[in-house]
Amino acid sequence: MTLSSTELLTIPLLPLLASIVVGLFGKRLQNSLSHWICCSGVVVSALLSVHVFLQVADGASFYGNFWTWIVSGDLVVPIGMMIDQLTAVMMITVTIVAACVHVYTIGYMHGDPGYTRFFSYISGFTFSMLVLVMGNSFFTLFFGWEAVGLVSYLLIGFWFKRESATFAALKAFIVNRVGDFGFAIGILAVWYYFGTVEYHEVFAQMPAFLARHYSLGFMDWHVSAITFICLALFVGAMGKSAQVPLHVWLPDSMEGPTPISALIHAATMVTAGIFMVARLSPMFEYSETALAVVTVVGALTAFICATIGLVQNDIKRVIAYSTCSQLGYMFVACGVSAYGVGIFHLMTHAWFKGLLFLAAGSVIHAVMADQDIRRMGQLRSYMPITYITMLVGALALSGVPPFAGFWSKDLIIEAASVRHMGWVSEFAYWALLFGVIFTAFYTFRMFFLTFHNSDRVPAKTKPHLHESPKVITVPLVILAVGAALTGWWGADILNLPGEGGEGFFGHSIFVLQAHNPMLTLEEIELNHSGGIWLEMGALIMAAIGIGLAWLMYYKPSDLPAKVAESFPGMHRFLLDKWRFDELYWRIFVLPARAIGSFLWQKADLAFIDRGIIHGGVIDTIATAAGRLRQMQSGFVYHYAYAMVLGLFGLVTWLMVGN
Repeated sequence: MTLSSTELLTIPLLPLLASIVVGLFGKRLQNSLSHWICCSGVVVSALLSVHVFLQVADGASFYGNFWTWIVSGDLVVPIGMMIDQLTAVMMITVTIVAACVHVYTIGYMHGDPGYTRFFSYISGFTFSMLVLVMGNSFFTLFFGWEAVGLVSYLLIGFWFKRESATFAALKAFIVNRVGDFGFAIGILAVWYYFGTVEYHEVFAQMPAFLARHYSLGFMDWHVSAITFICLALFVGAMGKSAQVPLHVWLPDSMEGPTPISALIHAATMVTAGIFMVARLSPMFEYSETALAVVTVVGALTAFICATIGLVQNDIKRVIAYSTCSQLGYMFVACGVSAYGVGIFHLMTHAWFKGLLFLAAGSVIHAVMADQDIRRMGQLRSYMPITYITMLVGALALSGVPPFAGFWSKDLIIEAASVRHMGWVSEFAYWALLFGVIFTAFYTFRMFFLTFHNSDRVPAKTKPHLHESPKVITVPLVILAVGAALTGWWGADILNLPGEGGEGFFGHSIFVLQAHNPMLTLEEIELNHSGGIWLEMGALIMAAIGIGLAWLMYYKPSDLPAKVAESFPGMHRFLLDKWRFDELYWRIFVLPARAIGSFLWQKADLAFIDRGIIHGGVIDTIATAAGRLRQMQSGFVYHYAYAMVLGLFGLVTWLMVGN
């Protein structure tokens, strides 16, 4: 069964048209009309995406080109779509979370002078992500990839009059350019070796490509071509999905309004790297080195960012570092060849992370834009709906059953434990397991300091404390339901593990049988041979983390201060975020500024301005021209005299020469 191309084209075009109309005519339209144009477009896209998902679940699919975008010699780039199980899951995740964020924005951004501009941006953001996941070639992937990067720059720096927002937007843009450079090299290498950029054609050529044993050499170092391509593409994923060491931009993206923080972190930009690796599983599966690098980078990110989250006091930054960490879990899943589980966690994470960000925005809205959890406390009596929904999100993030995170996160840890990759899988397993403790601890530290503990809200803020309006709380409730139920639903519908390790995703994800950890988990499940630690280890770790947070932060206590005083160096190291920013400042920023200053002072001012312009060639020419101008007196007899002298000189030269 083939899907309707008209329906498929409508899904991304509705947010695009809404973005264009509101962007061009927003100032002439009433705010209410602007937001309903954008909200209606995304909501209809979400409903159509659900319809497409149901058809795909029944066996429907689509692969086709609509028109040719680029023709340059042998390079032909079509515009088309590839809709399968993987794409369908991404479509419903992106559009449903985006729809909730759009509706939430009506209440959160009310009164902001850039109200219509913001709606135009977030609708454009949704369109860009849909192009990224629905395209059928590397170039449509790249177009969506760069489009979400551009719109994220505009959204992070939305309040451009704030210097910190402008700095954060530039930081995000520059760091992503580093990753995108590798991504572009990878795509060009694909075209160079395969002669096409369409997914199906590239995947079909893989057996013949591998049989030729292409490799690249530099001096005495050689690497297979498939490894080079996969690693280059993964560099792009590291930048877009904020993996160590290219993670530094994501926490700073909190300078943008809370709705865009939820959209970036939950369902759009940062998930692009996970989708890309899963989509290109037919390539990554043939490079053990690339899979090992993906696993190690993901495990490092999961661990490092979880430790940084332990000491953050900005409510949005706590959740931001959680995003970096959870993305690390997803990459580990892809690295151990459990791509379906990684996408499963991406889907559940979108619900509870969107919920946590929007609940944090509800809190910030109530406390007059204050984001420091040290100036909160006892807010549950003022904000009961926000309290309950944020509790659901916190439990889901921590991996407590039956909430969504429990189902997907546990599967990732189990897959890492049974995948035989030597020290790589061992390291990943323990990094993820300790990450569970840290995640549960910092999540409930944030929750207890915000809604329990002592009342630390400033007196001037107290009169403004109240529950958010329905336009904010209704999306919270919808996301809370998703955070509570999508894990159970996904485990049943996606059938992971099941059916020979393929489950719902079928042939949309390719896994070599020797790599497939889901087959091992399926066998363990059938034989009941996993043991208590495999089945309950992550839950035990989560319980430890929540228990420690309850002990230290549920009620006022001097225990946190004593711990910080006992380990001052470690506390400062974590507050400084492992000093990545300081390291980059010394390695990249200071040398770049020194080179720029040298070129400015020595090359431009001293050599060009003073050496060439002032007192140099240009001044000499100007002086000579000034003297020549004196000969232009305007008197006829002067010109006649000059002509006579010239004629006399010419005759004299001819006579002497002969």
